[in-house]
Amino acid sequence: MLWNIDLTLVDVVRVSRDSYADAFERVTGRPLVALPQMPGRTDSEIFFEALALNEVSVPGPAEVVGQELLARYTRELAVAFELRHELLTQHGRALPGASDAVAAVGALPGVIQSVLTGTIRPNAVAKLRAFGMDGFFDFEIGGYGSEVYPKGAQLVQARTRAAEKYAGRIVSAVYLADSGRDVEAARIGGARCVAVASGRSTAGELREAGADLVLDDLADTDRVVRAVDWLTSPVSAG
Repeated sequence: MLWNIDLTLVDVVRVSRDSYADAFERVTGRPLVALPQMPGRTDSEIFFEALALNEVSVPGPAEVVGQELLARYTRELAVAFELRHELLTQHGRALPGASDAVAAVGALPGVIQSVLTGTIRPNAVAKLRAFGMDGFFDFEIGGYGSEVYPKGAQLVQARTRAAEKYAGRIVSAVYLADSGRDVEAARIGGARCVAVASGRSTAGELREAGADLVLDDLADTDRVVRAVDWLTSPVSAG
């Protein structure tokens, strides 16, 4: 079971945006004036798009310089977020039902939970820890925003890591997320998808994107559990 974090489990947009701006200016020497669209995107994608939107040139071979800048940005982003960790609960919130849903799904027989998120790993852990959800996840097998691969490829890699760590126990995967891009990532990565309309995408848009099941939110814990249980059952898998 893989979970997206931002606008699926928690809403810490204000802290994240301030951290992006701080890290971007430290790395480029330029203020972050224009911020790319974020739903379903990784921190690495957001950074490279922000370079273009803010007309920051990179002298030298683009691929080499870009990777160096991304490595620096990732470090600075972790620092910027850590400096604001006390603000997560002040300016952010766990979305309705998120904690109960994660606990209940984790209690299902045979379920292993991790994350597939656009956030870099230290910040992903910090977001979930702030709201008491970090203990339900195996962070070693997840996919994170510091990787340059799109989420679909990351999902494949996460499934491979899980199968290796748990000696082939992984027979199916479900991705629970909130954007059309996440639904597409699930399809590419060979996972079933529970989409929740708690982010920028409407329930209709998520259905149109091809989600297997769509929920308005996570408030009904039993419904979330039934959705995951159904999508991991042999009958659902066909």
